[in-house]
Amino acid sequence: MKVHYINILLFALPLNILVGSPHKNPSITPNHPSNTRLLCDCELYAPSNYDNDPEMKEVMEIFDRQTSQRFEEYNERIIKNRQKYKEQRDKNIQKIIHKDKMEKNLAEKIEKGCLMCGCVLGGGVLPVWGLVGGLWYATWSQYVATTLVKMATDKGIAEGVKVGLVKVTEMAKQALTSTISIPELNVGEIITVGKFTDGVSLDGIFKALDIAMLGKFEEGPHAKFSTWITSIALKPSSLRPFTEQAQAVSNAFNKAQTDVLAEGAQATSSLTTGITASIIAIVVIVLVMIIIYLVLRYRRKKKMKKKAQYTKLLNE
Repeated sequence: MKVHYINILLFALPLNILVGSPHKNPSITPNHPSNTRLLCDCELYAPSNYDNDPEMKEVMEIFDRQTSQRFEEYNERIIKNRQKYKEQRDKNIQKIIHKDKMEKNLAEKIEKGCLMCGCVLGGGVLPVWGLVGGLWYATWSQYVATTLVKMATDKGIAEGVKVGLVKVTEMAKQALTSTISIPELNVGEIITVGKFTDGVSLDGIFKALDIAMLGKFEEGPHAKFSTWITSIALKPSSLRPFTEQAQAVSNAFNKAQTDVLAEGAQATSSLTTGITASIIAIVVIVLVMIIIYLVLRYRRKKKMKKKAQYTKLLNE
């Protein structure tokens, strides 16, 4: 029995070995052989591999279609961008041309205006104005001088007669009595009667009084004064002791005349200064207009030169 058990156990061992052997039990994993062909399996540059192979034709057609589509999209974008840039450039050119035309028109208007003003003032108005102004100024100066001298003489005569009448009253009271009756003496009437033209003197005042009182005071309270005036008027040498009174009359005449001439000279000087200032102002205005004209002309030439360069650049 022991031998049989040992034999049975020894027999089971080879059976187990046979059961576990891979040669007796093949793998049940399915094996799918690959049918894919690689370029390395064939000639790379053989035309038959591309022209006769349907799969390769399909790949090439897909590649050509995608490439063509991308090139078409790229061309469309290029054309669109070119059109956009061209429109923008045309707009910019139109803006530049319009702005240049406006600046040119404005510059031409200002230039023509300045030129016309300069020509009118420099070629017509100023010479004629200078001629007329010169003649007018010469005539006006002569008239002012004559009028001023006449005004000064009249003022001096009035002041001299006024002072002379005061001195005659003092002399009458001194020569006669202090209670002598003296009539009212009118300065204007004495000036009219005396016909004073170039000056006034104490002798002339007595003669004017004699003429003014002739036939008026031969009788009455003023008769004695009238007789005294007539006697001195007929005998001027009797005034020699009254040199102080005569000098006072002469001084009054000279002072009044000098004051009037001084005031007139000052007024004439002020007016002459105003005329000179106006002439200088007109000359300055003309010079400023000429300078503006030259500046605008220079700027216009500069802009035209830039425009010509820009046009040349665009044409290129």
